[in-house]
Amino acid sequence: MDSFSGQEGLLVGIGNPLLDISALVGEDLLQKYGLEADGAIMADAKHMPLYQELIDKYNAEFIAGGSVQNSLRVAQWILKKPHVCTYFGCIGNDDYGKILQQRATADGVLSRYQTTSAAPTGTCAVLVTSAHRSLCANLAAAQNFTVDHLDREDCRRSIESAKLFYASGFFVAVSPESIMRLAAHAHARGLVFAMNLSAPFVSQFYKEPLEKLLPYIDVLFGNESEADAFAKAFNIDHTDLQQMALAFADLPKLNPARKRVVVITQGCHPVILVEKSTVSLISVPKLAPEKIVDTNGAGDAFTGGFLSQMILGKSYATCVRCGIYAAAHVIQHSGCVFSGESNFVES
Repeated sequence: MDSFSGQEGLLVGIGNPLLDISALVGEDLLQKYGLEADGAIMADAKHMPLYQELIDKYNAEFIAGGSVQNSLRVAQWILKKPHVCTYFGCIGNDDYGKILQQRATADGVLSRYQTTSAAPTGTCAVLVTSAHRSLCANLAAAQNFTVDHLDREDCRRSIESAKLFYASGFFVAVSPESIMRLAAHAHARGLVFAMNLSAPFVSQFYKEPLEKLLPYIDVLFGNESEADAFAKAFNIDHTDLQQMALAFADLPKLNPARKRVVVITQGCHPVILVEKSTVSLISVPKLAPEKIVDTNGAGDAFTGGFLSQMILGKSYATCVRCGIYAAAHVIQHSGCVFSGESNFVES
């Protein structure tokens, strides 16, 4: 793995900044809005009353969110040095946008937001049922990100100084050309481009832009359901996750000198790591059920932990272990939040 120092601006992430509206609810509310436990969907018209209902009836709390922003916040928490991570996304010119800016800054992330008056800051309903969560995102302003924002002087400086780039599959639905700009930049300079499958619907409905981005992807993240959807979309017949991961690693790649790394998480089951066409299974220490508060953000936290160790030039196995550490910490809290100082120790 490339060795990076701890200087500022090494990681650039791009995604949908959202304000999470999180509440503990019953199964009846999921059924009312046609949502599934541990599901993640984009809101349509029938979901719009949900956000106010959570606020009015369920004592909801506000948490700075959005998949990539969460991952960068976690990476900063582990690295303990501000502004190693820079974030691109679009927010509204409103109070929710100001809250997101404040939270990102407090967590050490350097935000390079595009701001629009055309739509409010995006929100995500987080319906927590027992140890499960269902996400329903209303992208709003996040959908208004435009590729020309990357030409802004401060954004160009951030891109030029970065060594590692990370994008969510969610953002393929917003500005695939912006992701491609970063991916092509990384490829041209021999830098690392990582991407997360994010949710099954990304592979199901956005195969074409995903297929264009795939050759640039050096590190690919996903969980078991996302991997299954990706395999179906790309006509990979394997049903075994390890075989799927190997097949993903062998899909077309522009830089053959850097073999694609594939990481598939399986909840409490071992993480599948494919590196140089070899599978490793990295066990996940068992957490007592009573310690699990909310699985919302576990995947984002895992990726953040993983990326933090990539920045430090650690082995991919160490990256996975730090991802597991971060996810285990976050699921003991409500939302993608953390407490105290991180104390990950490389084993």
